[in-house]
Amino acid sequence: MAEAKWYVIHTYSGYENKVASNLETVVENRNLHDLIFDIKVPTETVIEVKDNGTKKETERKIYPGYVMVKMIMTEDSWFVVRNTRGCTGFVGPASKPTPLTPEEVERLGVEKKTVEVAFGPGDTVTITEGPLEGFSGTVDEVDIEHNSVHITLSMFGKVTPVELELNQVELTEE
Repeated sequence: MAEAKWYVIHTYSGYENKVASNLETVVENRNLHDLIFDIKVPTETVIEVKDNGTKKETERKIYPGYVMVKMIMTEDSWFVVRNTRGCTGFVGPASKPTPLTPEEVERLGVEKKTVEVAFGPGDTVTITEGPLEGFSGTVDEVDIEHNSVHITLSMFGKVTPVELELNQVELTEE
């Protein structure tokens, strides 16, 4: 059996959530769970500051006009997605569906990877990649939801706070 891959669907601007919910309904009604596995409209939380100084948290679409679908490409799944109201087609040359590469999936933040964290605040960690590779520092905060770790390290006699991704550091063996 073919492997499910992520595809990008082009929609009318502002119809992303409608297309996603219509597609979910069709998957339920036609029992296509074995072909269409996941449907996402990537969003981010943004804090807007109004003229009067009040702050408001809002959800903003990261890719307006696009919906991500994890599916196995068959005639049936292609037909269902392509004929969903508000969908204008797949992203790809000549509307030929082209799956995202694993690198694109990671870069676009479509799938959240779970990272096992073996360290916490107060632990000493070593930076394993990036421009600060080889430096050691103390963990101040671990933010699993945002895939980040805040550490303090001593560079050139100064204490420097640094934010890195969780996979860029590892617990220092003592």
